[in-house]
Amino acid sequence: MAKTQLNVRVDEGTARAARERATARGMSVNRYIEELVRQDAGEIGQTFVEAASDFMKQYEAVFVEEFGAEREGGTPGVGTREAGTAAAGTAVAGTSGAGTSEGRR
Repeated sequence: MAKTQLNVRVDEGTARAARERATARGMSVNRYIEELVRQDAGEIGQTFVEAASDFMKQYEAVFVEEFGAEREGGTPGVGTREAGTAAAGTAVAGTSGAGTSEGRR
């Protein structure tokens, strides 16, 4: 990817913080700023989600073999997310929306 020079003016405290944080991460200030912008734009998060999806597709058969087909697709049971949600709902029975994503907004 071709690089474009971008000059910005920031106060000394911001410049110092950028230098310190870049150094602590073992990278240049340029790379640090570039990564901050990518994170803000969601590019890194999207790349992670795509990589995780590819991983799950690639190893789906291994997970099914290890943990069983009955747990595939979120069948409620021990260790599943739905089981935890159901337990949370019964713990606060009688409270409207409790234990659901709507009750936690």
